[in-house]
Amino acid sequence: MFGAQVPSFQSNIGFGSTGTFASPQPTPLPTVTSNPNKDLEIPQPPDDTVTALRFISPGGMGSQLNYMLASSWDQTVRIWELQSTGNCVPKAMQKLDAPVLSACWSDDGTKIFTAGCDKTSRMWDLTSNQMIQVAQHDAPIKTIHYIKAPNYTSLLTGSWDKTLKLWDMRSPNPMLTLQLPERCYCADAVYPVAVVGTANRNIVLFSLEGTPREVRKVECTLKYQLRTVSIFYDKTSSLNPPAGFAIGSIEGRVSINVLNTNLPKDNFTFKCHRSTETVNGVQEIYPVNDISFHPIHNTLATVGSDGRYNFWDKDSRTKLKSSEIASTPSEVMPITCCAFNPSGHIFAYSTGYDWSKGHEFNRPDKKPAIYMHPAFEELKPRKK
Repeated sequence: MFGAQVPSFQSNIGFGSTGTFASPQPTPLPTVTSNPNKDLEIPQPPDDTVTALRFISPGGMGSQLNYMLASSWDQTVRIWELQSTGNCVPKAMQKLDAPVLSACWSDDGTKIFTAGCDKTSRMWDLTSNQMIQVAQHDAPIKTIHYIKAPNYTSLLTGSWDKTLKLWDMRSPNPMLTLQLPERCYCADAVYPVAVVGTANRNIVLFSLEGTPREVRKVECTLKYQLRTVSIFYDKTSSLNPPAGFAIGSIEGRVSINVLNTNLPKDNFTFKCHRSTETVNGVQEIYPVNDISFHPIHNTLATVGSDGRYNFWDKDSRTKLKSSEIASTPSEVMPITCCAFNPSGHIFAYSTGYDWSKGHEFNRPDKKPAIYMHPAFEELKPRKK
């Protein structure tokens, strides 16, 4: 049964443990035949559409400990343990007062932070199983990120009230409030950079060093509503700093943006999540719902309302893989979220209705699901 069995969860997760990077061995994943890609379906998913998937390995990237959270419109946050045997075990759940639009881990894995439609952010302390309000906005909170900086630790929240706020979680008042040009639709933050996409296709870059501040607004090359953004790293540097970001929209297109470049050719867009066939000369175009970069290879995955996940090599500008979908159109469900585990061997994704076609296309009989796919080899960059 799914329940907040935190005492046993605490002993299993190894709170406070630390580790250094090592070359991890692939975690074997059982397969199932009901999924067209033979991916593992995890037990006891949320009852409504998943809004975020996030992994953590409390023992470090080389650890075999893997935990995943999922937030959902069903007002819950759930945790699973991915065991070395390939089993995925439900560990804990918290029910909130409103739909949860996003969630994130603390850096040590002892806490989870939620962003909700009730305009609040809450901290779930896994050691005590207590939920405490730590942030407040004037409208629903769309995005949330835990920031670990050299001189401060904070929570970064983006809201439909057109603000970005930083909180030290010990005060009811924010450390800093940054104005946005419009409602926050998507954001990503990797110290010392935060990227925010808003309504009206605004992209705003923030520096998180010292006193966080707006750096500049970026001209959006996408023509329609922004849906998701993900930061990628400079893998050629030992410091592994943020190097750029990918942003996706409802037009089935992704834009790659390099942060520090004077070469226009470094920034480009590509089409994805579009039908391979046309009907009366019209091609079906689907929203890009989520983007995730592989933690080792720096290649990326996109997931869309067409029910497919695609793997890409941005450096060679090629597609590495496109997943299969159900042969019966009525069985195809949008993919709403995705994430890689810290070692990059597991790719998780969630299916569920995304309301992109309105209420008349909702299928109450089609319940949300979360799947795991072994992805390390498939995400390797193309050889030049």
